[in-house]
Amino acid sequence: MTGYPMAPPPPPAQNGMGIASFVLGLLGLLTSFIPVVGIVAWPMVIIGLVLGFVALGKAGRGMATNRGMAVAGIVLSALGLVVCVIWVVLFGKAANDVKEEAEREVTIVYELSGEAKDVTVTYTTFGDTTTTPQQEAVTSLPWQKDFKTKGLLKGGSMSASTGVDGGSLTCKVTVDGVVKKTETATGQFAIVTCTGF
Repeated sequence: MTGYPMAPPPPPAQNGMGIASFVLGLLGLLTSFIPVVGIVAWPMVIIGLVLGFVALGKAGRGMATNRGMAVAGIVLSALGLVVCVIWVVLFGKAANDVKEEAEREVTIVYELSGEAKDVTVTYTTFGDTTTTPQQEAVTSLPWQKDFKTKGLLKGGSMSASTGVDGGSLTCKVTVDGVVKKTETATGQFAIVTCTGF
């Protein structure tokens, strides 16, 4: 043996953070597309980004050999984070739209017209979360009921029928000045229905 000392072996490559960044970024990106389950993507992509940048720094200092995997982890995590942010924006807009719709007041007008002399009408009145059916005997046409309502429940229904004497009968529903439904019938016990508006 000669008197030359042996060089110590190089330290093993520290590739764990790059691999973890890639795995977390991939899982985070895949789960971020699922609306409710995507909540778990937030911590995965954020941790994936942090680990990816740390792994990239180690690769730059020669302590790790998987620079490509660290970069892939950063890219996947960043894409997953973008998808998560898009979901937050979309959910925020949807919640705001629901709130605005709940606070919006509308005017609903029920109308009956025609030549019928004996008419029975059934219609709904409005609360914030309920509709209540009402029934009236109408002895002369035209007939009209106006309602103002707000809340998420703004739909309703109206139906009417002629009596023994028959005649023509038309129902019409107007919402904020726009005719939403109309129907005409003629004869004994003829029925008109204005619903689904």
